Amino acid sequence: MKQGVGEIRVRYAETDQMGVVYYANYFVWFETGRTEYFRDLGMPYSEVEKNDILLPVLKAFCQYKSSARYDDLIRIVTTVASLQEVRMLFKYELFRETTGELLAIGETEHAFVNRQGRPVVLKKHNPFLWRRLQEAAGEYAE
Repeated sequence: MKQGVGEIRVRYAETDQMGVVYYANYFVWFETGRTEYFRDLGMPYSEVEKNDILLPVLKAFCQYKSSARYDDLIRIVTTVASLQEVRMLFKYELFRETTGELLAIGETEHAFVNRQGRPVVLKKHNPFLWRRLQEAAGEYAE
């Protein structure tokens, strides 16, 4: 199973007065993880969109383990937990790079839709991307 790994440094604007990251920013970092995952597959998300495939979020979840703080370097590890013909599930782990401490785990589930918002069967709509995702997801592909 392929992992996408990205890094971000916590900016001051992402924190509250105590220097702790505002909870909603973790979902933005999940997006960063997904973007890097597709880039690592050799198909940046911008290319996915050019092929008339969009990935709206159906569900999102985050469990916070420890607070990220201003200027922390965060490692985002992204994997595909489930791949189906019309949807996929990403899992995320966020770590403080300096200590390896797990800060949060999360998931987002996405549908494959076209620009009109209609579901598409990825296997038929874009066989190349389907195969790449299957290979990356490994045993989790359904």
